[in-house]
Amino acid sequence: MHTRDLDFAAARALIARAIDKAEDIGVRGAVAVVGASGALICASRMDHGGTGGMARARSKAWIAATQQIPSVVHLRRLGIIAPPMVAGFVACSPEAVFPGAGGMPIADERGAVIAGIAASGATVGPFVDYPGADRRKLIADGRPANCEDLLVHYALAIPYEGQHGDDEQRWIDAYGALPDEPGLGMADPPPARAQPEHEWALALADRAMAEAAAHGARVAVAVVDHRGDPIQQDCMDGAPTAGPFVAEAVAAGAATFQLPSEQLDPALAHVLPYRVACVAGGLPVREGERVVAGLGIGGVAPELCGRIAAAALA
Repeated sequence: MHTRDLDFAAARALIARAIDKAEDIGVRGAVAVVGASGALICASRMDHGGTGGMARARSKAWIAATQQIPSVVHLRRLGIIAPPMVAGFVACSPEAVFPGAGGMPIADERGAVIAGIAASGATVGPFVDYPGADRRKLIADGRPANCEDLLVHYALAIPYEGQHGDDEQRWIDAYGALPDEPGLGMADPPPARAQPEHEWALALADRAMAEAAAHGARVAVAVVDHRGDPIQQDCMDGAPTAGPFVAEAVAAGAATFQLPSEQLDPALAHVLPYRVACVAGGLPVREGERVVAGLGIGGVAPELCGRIAAAALA
């Protein structure tokens, strides 16, 4: 009788499908899955996926999950209400800060919405004419398809439906005529093979979650780059919903100050354009002498979070 979110393993599988398709068609970005409760379940950034894409994808997935409609429908509704109401919605729903099209709700076997999924990033958008595009891979059942909506619909294994306006006109502008073949848009791609940073981040997050499980803990994990932008975010089934926020904040602090998060000076937090937390749980990740990332754990006592992070990096 309580709100139920999609389970972690299913969210990971959806993101893997989207990344396989993205690499096959030649685009790079991030994919996020958010539960119906509004809690982040999982999010991944592809190699060279661009800063900020994860946040945009997460926002659109949040809208689709919590409003229980495609985010394009929500966007249209915002366009017909008074500006003070639009501002009020964002103020009441700060995770909906990027109310763009592209997010899709995910329903269970009873038809109840249990999550939302969206993609965004460096070259993921409503495009058909990106460099190197094979137009056959942007045709879904004989219809033009933009790459962003294609990733999401393929991941969900549902018929393609564009959310970003006139796909046909974009196709004509790019290629001069509409397609006259079924296309390869919904064909299964080979597994992604050119994602070494993504695979490294997945492995690090998995080690952290295995260490947490060994302690009987359920946590959220964040792996961020040296600027503090997320590469991988995971939340174990049953982990506290505060966990993803804490994990990202301690990881960002550790990565950008190149110190364990508990050693940060709280007086410096306000000068940054992103959140950091000055408690244990975040550690810088080094490659030789260079800090390349930050690892953050959230959801249990900070001291235990710090031990889990240290063990994962060991």
